[in-house]
Amino acid sequence: MPESQLLMQGWNSGEKPGLDIQIWESTEQSSLVLWETNMEVDLSSFNIDTPQWDQGTFMGRLKHFFNITDPRTAIVSERTLDWAKIMVESSRHGAVPPGTSQEQLLYAKKLYDSAFHPDTGEKMNVIGRMSFQVPGGMAITGCMLQFYRTLPAVVFWQWVNQSFNALVNYTNRNAASPISVRQIAVSYFSATTTALATALGLNMYTKKAPPLLARWVPFAAVAAANCVNIPMMRQQELIHGISVTDRNSQELGRSRKAAVIGISQVVISRITMAAPGMILLPILMERLEKLAFMKKIQFLHAPLQVMLAGGFLVFMVPVACAIFPQRCEMVVSHLEPELQDSLKAKHGDLISFVYFNKGL
Repeated sequence: MPESQLLMQGWNSGEKPGLDIQIWESTEQSSLVLWETNMEVDLSSFNIDTPQWDQGTFMGRLKHFFNITDPRTAIVSERTLDWAKIMVESSRHGAVPPGTSQEQLLYAKKLYDSAFHPDTGEKMNVIGRMSFQVPGGMAITGCMLQFYRTLPAVVFWQWVNQSFNALVNYTNRNAASPISVRQIAVSYFSATTTALATALGLNMYTKKAPPLLARWVPFAAVAAANCVNIPMMRQQELIHGISVTDRNSQELGRSRKAAVIGISQVVISRITMAAPGMILLPILMERLEKLAFMKKIQFLHAPLQVMLAGGFLVFMVPVACAIFPQRCEMVVSHLEPELQDSLKAKHGDLISFVYFNKGL
């Protein structure tokens, strides 16, 4: 079926052994076709935790994040996500169900990586997942760029954006460092206040400036808030350090220096994610709104900005996530002196690098 596209592959323990069930959707037909095959595949050497693409290169990471930030995974059913987790954990223990194909396992791993936290293995809330960044971010970004002229609109949309960001930051934190409800509240209040102060202050400042500058105010507010929200949400890591491990993921200790590096990289990635859409879209809309036909359809300006923002985010979410490796490598000599001494006392010179999850 060369014109067909694989949607989902599933295994049901109630089916006969060796049955590989695959659901296909034809590009020429709207009906679903149940495709059965009894092909057996040797998966004895297959390691489901080995990335499909080299995570040491930008292009490898880009392909990986295009895969797991696919917006379509945000609407996959809970039952399918649970199936994906079972398949991944079964593969890790070498107990793959009979008749399972490698394609099934790769699809399960895609869903698992998109919906389950890499540290805890717990299912993340839908809105906080990176796969929801496009639908969620496009709506908020488009509205911030459209409704920037009045005080109530600025306050409302900056509040909505910071609420969304706080949930995303909490969901994608390094879960090895717990955070209290009070710390979450302080982080949320600080980031929202920063965003509002930046937006309202710059709005006052740009009243006599060229109109384009006023359109860039939302981006300045978003960038400033990210510099506050992310470090505040992850302050425990800055205070107590982030968990560092050896190459085999065995914990070696906690490092504040590693936390600073990881959080700084996340801040840079988040600002990069928003920058193209929030900088280039105002330029485009400034020119489009001067056209006669655009003046007649002002009610469509907001939907247009939302769709264009989505176009930018489809590419920028994986690009921004791929700038830095998620599993960071750090030379032992760059760690805190006390942690260096502890590692040398326990392991001698056997460990030259430590590793940590920077979050997203």
